[in-house]
Amino acid sequence: MTIGLDEIKSRLRKFATVEAAGVSPLYEHLAAKAAEDDDVAGLLTDARGGEARGTLLLATAHRLIQADPIHPLSRYYPSVGGFDGVDSETWPLFRSFLLERADRARAIISSRYTQTNEVRRAALLYPAVTAAAKEAGGKIALLEVGCSAGLLLGLDKYAYRYQCDGGEQLTAGPAKAAVGLHCALDLAPGAVTPKVPKKLTVTARAGLDRAPVDLTDEDELAWLEACVWADQPDRIRLLRTAAAAQAKQRPELITGDAVDDLASAAATVGPDAPLVVLTSHVLAYLGERRAEFLDALRELAAGRPLWWVSEEFYGAALEPLLPGRAELADTNGGSAVLGLVRWEDGTPDVRALARTAPHGQRMTWLPV
Repeated sequence: MTIGLDEIKSRLRKFATVEAAGVSPLYEHLAAKAAEDDDVAGLLTDARGGEARGTLLLATAHRLIQADPIHPLSRYYPSVGGFDGVDSETWPLFRSFLLERADRARAIISSRYTQTNEVRRAALLYPAVTAAAKEAGGKIALLEVGCSAGLLLGLDKYAYRYQCDGGEQLTAGPAKAAVGLHCALDLAPGAVTPKVPKKLTVTARAGLDRAPVDLTDEDELAWLEACVWADQPDRIRLLRTAAAAQAKQRPELITGDAVDDLASAAATVGPDAPLVVLTSHVLAYLGERRAEFLDALRELAAGRPLWWVSEEFYGAALEPLLPGRAELADTNGGSAVLGLVRWEDGTPDVRALARTAPHGQRMTWLPV
């Protein structure tokens, strides 16, 4: 599927005004300028179908500046030691840097997917996964669809600190974990503070991805880092810490399709164990196959105890199963929904647990 230049520019504009605004001054500025520049936006015409997005363009530029950190553009990239804020020279430097390397940029754009492994999202998923584990009787197997490098599969080994309104803190996970995650937790009207178990027992784990990331490959790790927004170096440091922790016990990562290979991937984590399927900002990339994915989950649930924990935009994931919840729709460009679904005799029991910020920094718990 080929995406036209006008659509690409529209996507860049939306990325700037909706996703990056107020979150990443650098990416907001660059995406807004790229949306008005045919030459820069046109680099994305080589992307595969739905991958023609601002995230891929900016990740490509980030990867190229990683490889050339002495270029003057690097002073705007904290990830490579820069400390200058956006000014009148930022866009001209970016434009010339990227277009001078247009062939290399197109090679990356045509061969890569946007792959993020936002470790902080584990703090969003943990309360839902532990709720599923409690219903399952304690022990579960994990399968993450769209796993990238599989770092979220280590969520039982991370330490969590939830900062609640009023100063209360909830803590969970191993006390001496290498990876510690902090998340603000507030309550919607009528909601009560969730119970977050201290421990989660995972008996088996695997990830399914169209192009899993091998963290033993330095180039693959560099691409994963390039997909992190360049003016958020704390996220890159956390990624590296989680990658080092995972090296001690790597989960099985399976190359395959989210729909066609779901059942075979699930079989690798034990055909009878209660299974929790994880997705985090994956369904938007499935496009018209979202309904097929839900059907595949339902079919899988017919043969074993299964829970689906999703941290996705409402319209991409829960809406077909939980229609008419306009208050869950994304109205500001960053609010997703933490969902927990279990099928009973083919009928889904659907719970919207929380509204979530895209990078795991905050969640708002919803009334049951």
